[in-house]
Amino acid sequence: MRVLSVASECAPLVKTGGLADVVGALPSALRAEGVEMRVLLPGYPEVLRAIAREGIVMEEWNLFGGHATVIAATAAGLDLLVVDAPHLYERTGSIYLGADGHDWPDNPERFAGLCWMAARIAAEGLGDWTPDVLHCHDWQAGLVPEYLRAVAADRRRAGTILTVHNIAFHGLASYARIGSLRLDPGRFNADGFEFWGRISALKAGLVGADRLTTVSPTYAAELMRPEFGMGLDGVIRARRDDLHGVLNGIDESVWNPATDPAVQPYFDPAGKAANREALRREFGLPESDGPLCVVVSRLTEQKGLDLLIEALPSLLAHGGQLIVLGSGDGWLEESFRKASQNGQVGVRIGYDEALSHRMIAGGDAILVPSRFEPCGLTQMYGLRYGTVPVVALTGGLADTVIHASPAALAAGVATGIQFHPVTVDALNGALVQLCTLFKDQDVWTRMQANAMAQPVGWHTSARAYAKLYRDVANHA
Repeated sequence: MRVLSVASECAPLVKTGGLADVVGALPSALRAEGVEMRVLLPGYPEVLRAIAREGIVMEEWNLFGGHATVIAATAAGLDLLVVDAPHLYERTGSIYLGADGHDWPDNPERFAGLCWMAARIAAEGLGDWTPDVLHCHDWQAGLVPEYLRAVAADRRRAGTILTVHNIAFHGLASYARIGSLRLDPGRFNADGFEFWGRISALKAGLVGADRLTTVSPTYAAELMRPEFGMGLDGVIRARRDDLHGVLNGIDESVWNPATDPAVQPYFDPAGKAANREALRREFGLPESDGPLCVVVSRLTEQKGLDLLIEALPSLLAHGGQLIVLGSGDGWLEESFRKASQNGQVGVRIGYDEALSHRMIAGGDAILVPSRFEPCGLTQMYGLRYGTVPVVALTGGLADTVIHASPAALAAGVATGIQFHPVTVDALNGALVQLCTLFKDQDVWTRMQANAMAQPVGWHTSARAYAKLYRDVANHA
């Protein structure tokens, strides 16, 4: 089974969030299921610097404004196909945003280029390698089914799957670009890729792919509700029979406290003590009888971090401490900086992969108070490292954490704390419960051990994806 994974980012080469981690982990996870996966990526400068090139395998003389080639390559154990199109991808800064913090104005063309080359690879093949399935990730790969319809009209068509990692981003463009984007005007309607008078790359994928997946079962159900569907809930309800919630996993070779080079290795909860002490020392925090909490996140309201700012006095009053790593909304960055002045809060604005490992190894609890969370990976990193998750009851957070209810505590199976609704009062209650549980070291150690023993890898989900690939390949 040959699968081309089409994505805008892929760890460890280029990453802005959890999408990259998933795209980077899937190929090795699927190998055991008999799936040969290659990843098609834009040729950003950091990608081109990191790859070992094997040769040019395809050429496009006019890829939305300039010449482009597809390079076969390897990097970090991944088999890659890289779209080298300097006019689209040779930029400094964020892969999505310009220096002014706004989307690059030609983002529709930049990711249409990725989709066009994916469709050509599927239709024409690359010598002796032709994909049976195209696995498209988020809006950046949403136009693949539309282009495949055009370029493979008289050929056997590859099967297509679209995975929605975050429905909040639609990839919108003006109708005036329909010609320049090589789209069929006849498909610009309610049953096609039209969304409130604009082109939606995500909707194109939702209506055009053979199967749809989301990154957790709960998020799949949530997307059919108006409060979560971001205007596309009706489209998803219409395709409910083709929708599958496949829970993300984490790369356990990268996230393993026993072998992680960024931390002091440990095998059980007792081993966290040295990492906790080192983390407090790194951020200049004093010893405390309460839990050391960590946040590794984009600093946005979607992540519920405005609620944490309001609930922080309660955590500190009960002896807790907080360390934050992330960047995002300016006012939230400044709010956490101000909070750090009291000596019980540490803040690092920006992102540092090694520091994220040290924080998760050294923290007692990891806080994920998201208003919505398609899957979430940080709570799974926390589980793997015995860092008890405190999470909102939504999306993949609901699917991966066993709440410390009286019944779960009595049965000895709890792995974390969930709260609902996603309000300051509910978060306050969860933080008070956290501090109370932390004082009972027998209960706390049991929760940590449960967390470390919980399966968080890709085995089950890889099997589910392989089944979907075979299904769509057989019916394409």
